[in-house]
Amino acid sequence: MIIAWEERMDHSKEIAAAKEHFGKILTEQLERIDRLKSEGDFVDYARKEHIVIGVVGGDGIGPFITREAQKVLEYLLADDIKSGRIEIKAIDGLTIENRAACMQAIPDDVLVELKKCDVILKGPTTTPREGDQWPNIESANVAMRKALDLFANVRPVSIPDQGIDWTFYRENTEGGYAVGSQGVHIDDDLAIDFVVATQQGSERIIRAAFDYAQKSGKKKVTVVTKANVIKTTDGKFLDTAKAVAKDYPDVEWDDWYIDIMTAKLVDEKRRQQFKVVVLPNLYGDIITDEAAELQGGVGTAGSANIGKHYAMFEAIHGSAPRMVDEGRAQYADPSSIIKAAGMLLDHIGYHEASQKLTKAIEVCSEYEKKLVLTGRPDGATGDAYAQYVMDTLSRDDLNEIYAFYAK
Repeated sequence: MIIAWEERMDHSKEIAAAKEHFGKILTEQLERIDRLKSEGDFVDYARKEHIVIGVVGGDGIGPFITREAQKVLEYLLADDIKSGRIEIKAIDGLTIENRAACMQAIPDDVLVELKKCDVILKGPTTTPREGDQWPNIESANVAMRKALDLFANVRPVSIPDQGIDWTFYRENTEGGYAVGSQGVHIDDDLAIDFVVATQQGSERIIRAAFDYAQKSGKKKVTVVTKANVIKTTDGKFLDTAKAVAKDYPDVEWDDWYIDIMTAKLVDEKRRQQFKVVVLPNLYGDIITDEAAELQGGVGTAGSANIGKHYAMFEAIHGSAPRMVDEGRAQYADPSSIIKAAGMLLDHIGYHEASQKLTKAIEVCSEYEKKLVLTGRPDGATGDAYAQYVMDTLSRDDLNEIYAFYAK
């Protein structure tokens, strides 16, 4: 009995294997830091004579809603598409069926095509989970963020009648998601995952948030961590924010812990004070869904994933396969990905068109509401909604209508 107990207590083999695995992760991350140190500046789209916009349909309702957003883009960019400055290119193959067949989050040939684009408009993709019919491959979103180094996830949330105008800057390539599929099962009793924070990764997302706060006139940044408990990685993020803030003396800043921050977003007396919020990956994923729900649900929110050389724009909701199975995909609300298309326009320098689209969406979805989207046959189709948006864009009195409702 004593020998059996001692044998059971001897975990030297498991510990040695875990050390070797952890060593590989460290090597990968140190090599990544070397790449981050040598990265160049952001692309200057104003200097580009030709801009390629890739359109990826994705899974489930993705192709349906993405098709409507593409119509709106083609409407607003018609002149530059005709002249050849803008090219809109369909990219196939990022479906769950193809990814499962290749056993890759992004098939190699699809990634080659994505890298030929300057910016990407992407429909939602299915991420397999335990019990699904699909193999356990990595999220296509996470893989794309890594492959294209899309380090900044930018999500605006606006509720004008409640005085809410938030912009979230979520770090996109580190934190708990960086090596989320590379955790270690020591034995049946112990599992360990890893959280990654680098000086370079933390600084570039925090600096992007401060830059935006300064240039947009919002002039306030809130840094969200749990640095009082997660002292090493969250502590590095907060310490980096303190250093970066010194370069922006005219931007006010404060810091909150993630638990109380989720509460204060629903505090009507406090929440109007938040303007630009920057936070690590996992916290950003959670809190932006909460914020979107206050706006009207995750189906109403667009999202930007920005790097120095590429950018991808998407809806923040899932692929809703049930709607397809039930024959309701044509009734899916495309407003989220149309909002993402507006963010894409702004990113590549079409600021006036982006602002015009934002106003049109608010008039259609928040003010006039001539069409109601329910996701079912008792509501409008996505096609009808996209046409409503384009009809509103064509109105000569759009600015006057928007000003009337927004005051």
